[in-house]
Amino acid sequence: MATAANSSIDVSSRALILIGAEPITSFEDSTNEALVASNMYEDIARAALTNCRWRFATEQAQLNLLSDAPTGRYDAAYQLPSNLIMLHAVTVNDFPIDYQTYGDKVFCDASSTETLIADYTFRALEVDWPSYFTIAVEYTLASMFAVSIARDTSMASMMEDKAAISMAKARASDSQQQTTRKFNTSRFITQRRS
Repeated sequence: MATAANSSIDVSSRALILIGAEPITSFEDSTNEALVASNMYEDIARAALTNCRWRFATEQAQLNLLSDAPTGRYDAAYQLPSNLIMLHAVTVNDFPIDYQTYGDKVFCDASSTETLIADYTFRALEVDWPSYFTIAVEYTLASMFAVSIARDTSMASMMEDKAAISMAKARASDSQQQTTRKFNTSRFITQRRS
């Protein structure tokens, strides 16, 4: 019976099957497949998660003001969330502010009385990945496995093309999970009537 890919092992195994290799049961298996998968998987997963502002991997958090101020140029330092892999925006009262990231901190010129909210991408667990994203990651992994395991560059190229198409479809599907933005035409109508 078919099941969903709910773990890094499931996703890796399905990518291996796509290139005709044997699936793995653990990253510690004593096979070439497990060696390659264990070394490549996490970077590919994180790269895919930062490829787009995925709705399923986007979060908001209130930032905590740190007691030590930045050395220069900025007035305040705030701690970034520990699960953050890409910061998208920092707002105060829903208005974006200027900021700069330094390591795991945000430096800005906010006052200590303001509440800063970060919008960011986090490392979503595979069990929470929608199927359209999982398939795109599987094809991306398969393109890497085709070179390192199957040693077949034409298969790698084909899998890379499938990964690009799957990722584009995934972005289109994911973009539907928010309120549709209405295009403001009043400026154009006013200009046309004048």
